[in-house]
Amino acid sequence: MFLRSAVMTFTLVGLVTGSFAAQPEGKADNGRLKSRTWKVGDVTREALVYAPAVTGTKRPLVFVFHGHGGKSELSARSFAIHKHWPEAVCVYPQGLPTAVPVLDPMGRLPGWQKFVGDQKDRDLEFFDAMLKSLVAEESIDEKRVYSTGHSNGGFFTYVLCAARHDKLAAAAPVAGAINPRDAMNMKPLPVLHVAGEKDKIVPFATQEKTMDQLRKLNKCDEKGKEAGRYCTQYTSTNGPPVVTFIHPGAHNVPAGAPERIVEFLKLQTRK
Repeated sequence: MFLRSAVMTFTLVGLVTGSFAAQPEGKADNGRLKSRTWKVGDVTREALVYAPAVTGTKRPLVFVFHGHGGKSELSARSFAIHKHWPEAVCVYPQGLPTAVPVLDPMGRLPGWQKFVGDQKDRDLEFFDAMLKSLVAEESIDEKRVYSTGHSNGGFFTYVLCAARHDKLAAAAPVAGAINPRDAMNMKPLPVLHVAGEKDKIVPFATQEKTMDQLRKLNKCDEKGKEAGRYCTQYTSTNGPPVVTFIHPGAHNVPAGAPERIVEFLKLQTRK
């Protein structure tokens, strides 16, 4: 029953993401963001990339995935990781048309695979291609590679946690959840999960289950400690921490979340 509920929940994810009603209309102020392409099989994939000037030191790399129906420009605007962490290489990939029942059965809107093996793993292959080339070209510290994303992008971040946990130092999904098909493939990773108590697209109860799974997986203490506005940190003597950012809003990237995500990611290095 939960599997069916989770899958139906996922089909509702992200159309709201494409609107960002709180944002002014027009093009995002992309600053030094540059459009790049990768050939993945027979498909040309795209992303906006921010790459600061080389300083002689290895740099962190952050991937930011938009929701279903969204665009890379909108995730660059709503997260703006490159502005909060200008020393990092930041990538805002663009999804491909992805069918979801009820809301987008024809697959006219862009999105991401929702579990390992879905869509023939086309988006995992895209991630691999981006990571390989950026490590080769942009002086990346491979022990500091991170993923975040909203809604469908948050779900895909959890797909990466299941399938590419050996590549990530930490993850920070927003309004997403672990797909039940991938639960057994999850490995302990530092995670900051952002959830809205009034989220009707990805119900808060579904996200609570994911946060519980993470705490058990990482063998965290049952009682957490206050770690900033809306945040609770659960530490572990045998594993990485879990931080929950539970805000009173709905299905959105709340004010303060991108800054808190960057603060969290900066502390995590893959061992």
